[in-house]
Amino acid sequence: MESEANVLGGDLDDCSMDPLTGFMRDGYCYPLQRDPGRHEICAVMTESFLQYSKAQGNDLVTPRPELNFPGLDPGDRWCVCVPRWTEAEEAGHAPPVVLDATSEAVLEDVPLETLRAYAHGENGD
Repeated sequence: MESEANVLGGDLDDCSMDPLTGFMRDGYCYPLQRDPGRHEICAVMTESFLQYSKAQGNDLVTPRPELNFPGLDPGDRWCVCVPRWTEAEEAGHAPPVVLDATSEAVLEDVPLETLRAYAHGENGD
């Protein structure tokens, strides 16, 4: 992975190595031209978000081994698509965001103040 910045302007931290996340399954949430879904927000899964996503047709709970997808549980960190997170936020189901592991590219669509309002932990960790 090339050096990427997070929404706070620092180096992008990994989001999760277990389960292994990211569009490239390398643990990081960063923009790629071949990733139209924009898996750039590192989020901590909640039951509310998982159920909301499933209701929208994106089942993140059921394992899909053929897609190298383990299925997620509340508390897991996962690279979430920018449009899905924004939609969930508007519907009141947005999961917490790990700011140090969320790509600065997200700021094109989501204001930092909004992301900070959903920051996981004291510093977004």
